[in-house]
Parts: sequence; structure tokens; C-alpha cells
Amino acid sequence: MQRRQPPIPKLWLMTDARMGDSLWQALERLPRGSGVVFRHYDVPPAARRRLFARVAAVARRRRLLLIVAGPARMGRKADGVHGDLPRRRQGIRTVAVHDRREAVAAMRAGADAVFVSPVFPTRSHPGAAALGRVRTGLLIRDMPMPVIALGGMNERRARGLRALGIYRWAGIDAWRGDQKRKAVPI
Repeated sequence: MQRRQPPIPKLWLMTDARMGDSLWQALERLPRGSGVVFRHYDVPPAARRRLFARVAAVARRRRLLLIVAGPARMGRKADGVHGDLPRRRQGIRTVAVHDRREAVAAMRAGADAVFVSPVFPTRSHPGAAALGRVRTGLLIRDMPMPVIALGGMNERRARGLRALGIYRWAGIDAWRGDQKRKAVPI
């Protein structure tokens, strides 16, 4: 019998090695029921596994959905995978999409949700061309799965995307301690 899949969260944290110790504050700022995509691609494998175990412990305590990105397996502590979608079902499966071709490929591969990126200019990818509202709207048209906006996102910008049918968003800097307000679901 297959385990029932949890709902796709409305709010997400994309972890990043640039976060340093602010990762722990960001995890505490997320509302219960939010999601975390554990990335930290550049961390050596053994250190990455140890860091993932610490993040998983916080996620369990705070009731956060935790999915892992990248090729290294992190054990059964993850609630799903992000990136290249495996053939076998492993919890929630998400993928980043940057254009309509990638969105169609994600649909065909059976993604449970897509992260559309970058919607706005972002510090994590300086100089990358942002999609903006119009191209984002065209990209997500008729998408049968939840769409999560990523790239320069914050609570205010997320509210502005509701007219496009986007009710979920992810960020890195939005969850760091230098933010004045705690983000809330839109």
C-alpha cells in the first residue's frame, strides 16, 4: 500500500549555502506546514548528509515538509525529491521550470508541483533574465499541477501574482532574519 501524499505547501524555503547560520532562523520563521527544499549543492557529501540530518530534525519538530534536491540520496528522512524526477515514486516530486518546454516536460514526467523561476530578479542568480508577470502567466497557462513562484519573491510580490492563479511561493532571502515581518500564507 502506497503512503498517502501530503498536500503541497503554500510557502517554501529554498536552502542555500549562502545562508550560513541564518538557515536555522529561516527554518524557525516558516509557518508550520510550509515546505523546505534542501539544496546545499556545493557542500561535500559527508557534511551535506550531516547538515541534512540536522535540517530534517528541525523539519520534523516544526512539521515542515522536507524535500531534497541533487543527486545524493539523504535516506528516508525526506518527504520527496526536487530536480530530476526519478521513475519510482518517492513522495512529493517537484521540478524547477524556466520556460514552457520545461513545464510540458514536467507535466509529462508526472511532477506533483513546479517551481517557476525566476519570476523576478533575484540575488541568488544575479543578472539572470526574470520572467516577469506576463511571461510567467503564459508559461503556467493550463498547468494541471500546483505552481510555486520562485525568484525575488516575498509576501507582497506573491499577493500580486494571485490574478495569475499562483497561490504558492518560495524564497531564500524572504525567510532570513533581516526581514522586518514574518511572512504569512497568501
